[in-house]
Amino acid sequence: MTVRKNQAKLTPEEKRAFTGALLELKRNGTYDRFVRAHNTFLMTDSDFGDRVGHRAPSFLPWHRRFLLDFEAELQKVDPKVSLPYWDWTVDRTPASSLWAADFLGGSGRDRDGQVLDGPFAYAAGKWAVTVGVDKRPYLVRELGARGVQLPTKAEVNAVLAMPVYDAAPWNSSSDGFRNHLEGWRGAGLHNRVHVWIGGQMSSAASPNDPVFWMHHAFIDMLWAEWQRRNPKSAYLPGAATPNVVDLHRPMRPWNNVTPADLLDHRKFYTFDTESAR
Repeated sequence: MTVRKNQAKLTPEEKRAFTGALLELKRNGTYDRFVRAHNTFLMTDSDFGDRVGHRAPSFLPWHRRFLLDFEAELQKVDPKVSLPYWDWTVDRTPASSLWAADFLGGSGRDRDGQVLDGPFAYAAGKWAVTVGVDKRPYLVRELGARGVQLPTKAEVNAVLAMPVYDAAPWNSSSDGFRNHLEGWRGAGLHNRVHVWIGGQMSSAASPNDPVFWMHHAFIDMLWAEWQRRNPKSAYLPGAATPNVVDLHRPMRPWNNVTPADLLDHRKFYTFDTESAR
């Protein structure tokens, strides 16, 4: 069984294995396929039309499957690798070990945001950005430069206490756990982290930055924690609803995967925190 660990607890060897697998997926073209897919879905998901990956109830199961597919590709490179998660309520500054040169590298330089250290620096020759909203071929970060702070534990706990998964009109104006976690309402949890990092992470092509996977692994863990705290609260909508994915409707781009198939993460992996319960 795959165990997803807190990135702060990874050994040096585990960090090297994870970054090495990422670099291999970039080299063989698999990585950019995922970037293109995410870019396409975020650009076409609409509050007032069909929406699957974002601004919709299926935000959480869609990204769970997206991460599962990516993790499977990592494990083709190295079976021992799993997706770590980044708890941004604890590791909250650009000085966190996450951003060290032996892992993801740090923030970009002042004049253009280009990341200059770590395995994903453009100068190292192994991480050219080819999918994006501009022509910059290098990874860009502006950690904390936009005047926002990363979400706090108190803000997360307030969202985890919301008893209803989602509600009409099932978009970015909805009230409920999903939309508050996604970040269009309230404290702006998921979205605020993207903004705090800046660069490609603040665009539709956000998987260009490898931290995307660790951020979403934590979002996924928060969904699992909400389910644990609210065992009587179901995925909504449960019945057919225009423009959104109900519990038993397949999610694009998968032909036969529904939210119901993804409600229990323990069929696929566990988190290191669960061993202590």
